[in-house]
Amino acid sequence: MPDNPLRGEELHDQTLSLTDMPQNAIVIGAGPNGLAAAIELARAGYSVSVYEARETVGGGARSAELTLPGFVHDICSAVHPLASGSPFFSKLGLDQFGLEFINPPAALAHPFDDGTAILLDRSVEGTGATFGQDARAYRKLMNPLVRDWNLVVADLLAPPRIPKHPLKMARFGFYGIRSAQGLARGRFQAERTRGFFAGLAAHSFLSLDMRASAAFGLVLAALGHTVGWPIIRGGSQMLADALAAYLQRQGGQIFLESPVDSMDQLPQAKIIMCDITPRQLLQLAGPKLPEGFKKKLKAYRYGPAAFKIDWALRGPVPWKARECAQAATVHLGSRLEEIAQSEAATWQGRHSEKPFVILVQPSLFDPSRAPEGQHTLWAYCHVPNGSRVDMTERIENQIERFAPGFRDQILARCVLAPADLERHNSNLVGGDINGGAADLRQLFIRPTASLYSTPVKGLYLCSSSTPPGGGVHGMCGYHAAHTVLRKYGLASDLVTL
Repeated sequence: MPDNPLRGEELHDQTLSLTDMPQNAIVIGAGPNGLAAAIELARAGYSVSVYEARETVGGGARSAELTLPGFVHDICSAVHPLASGSPFFSKLGLDQFGLEFINPPAALAHPFDDGTAILLDRSVEGTGATFGQDARAYRKLMNPLVRDWNLVVADLLAPPRIPKHPLKMARFGFYGIRSAQGLARGRFQAERTRGFFAGLAAHSFLSLDMRASAAFGLVLAALGHTVGWPIIRGGSQMLADALAAYLQRQGGQIFLESPVDSMDQLPQAKIIMCDITPRQLLQLAGPKLPEGFKKKLKAYRYGPAAFKIDWALRGPVPWKARECAQAATVHLGSRLEEIAQSEAATWQGRHSEKPFVILVQPSLFDPSRAPEGQHTLWAYCHVPNGSRVDMTERIENQIERFAPGFRDQILARCVLAPADLERHNSNLVGGDINGGAADLRQLFIRPTASLYSTPVKGLYLCSSSTPPGGGVHGMCGYHAAHTVLRKYGLASDLVTL
């Protein structure tokens, strides 16, 4: 990073000449997608400048001492199957910039009230063996997807297009287009297996009776079997820092603490890429956008929010199911019906008394996160967008349910309600961490039918409000950059997927 980061009030004075930089590009926002777009443009020969409002790069992949000194917490994303399995990130060699993924023995633990748990193992057979009568059904469902994963992942994480492997994608679509409830009840007989799949699908923030909610469960299960669900040594910030270092090696510049409130603040540039959501684009470029396009942006639908808590603990979580100590990620919700009721309530504007909780215990596998013998813990549940209801007690009740004595371990907590998340990152509108609802209407076409493009020449979107949507994978930025480069010309050394 520059020793003296360019600040927002100085932007207008830093005019760059198009004569001097005929291929110059500006990227607004240094989240994973903004950095991915900047990297591809820099690799194509563009002179790239990234403006980031916050004091660090990262967006949804940042870390900080939120509770007590020495306890490193991930502010938003914490577990990274999509980053590890990203067709783009995986080709950049980010390990040379300090990025290290840690895969726990199991990708996921899903405990039940009887003190047992199901583990998502790297082996399909090993995972299915814990499903009893559903073992064969699980193998039949997952084996073809896992076998073909390296062929279909680039199609799954792409904008609408003719797939490179249409038959394999058609098979995924046959199951993925269904609701998670429908697929779970149609394929599995045991309540334990149904609950396990419901927890996977609930990462979508969708009500589990909604079409295409099953796709999220299938993708996350396949990632568990192919790349695992790793955490990052030192915190999610290390991914963002590695991307920033890669960009700087390509000649890109990053200016921190440099908020952009209007396009009039910016230097002249051939291309402006925006790692922001439609609401911020309206604020940034509203006067330059046609009324019809502004109407479409205003109609874009944001999804449910996260209510998140970080804890500093004096010791590990005392799980009833000892298997939970083998995974960084733990799903708290037990049965399909309970998880489905929790997710449906959120879509109906209500707050569940027993919310489905996604929990991460990174310090079990990364001791750099906390002082010796102590631990960090991260968890969130889903709430209506913009909710002001304090879910702290309900989340802690769910943890205590599966880990009696949990509260005795708490040294400190940091609560991030939806409004707090948005203050940390303005892209998290109303606490929506996915850049917009991923319902069937917006799963493929987001934020408009123009996808990354806008009616303003040279102005593009590259955030998670564009395909393929939420998650730390960089593919929104990658595809947005390639939309630009197909129009203005490609360089021979680009990563092609």
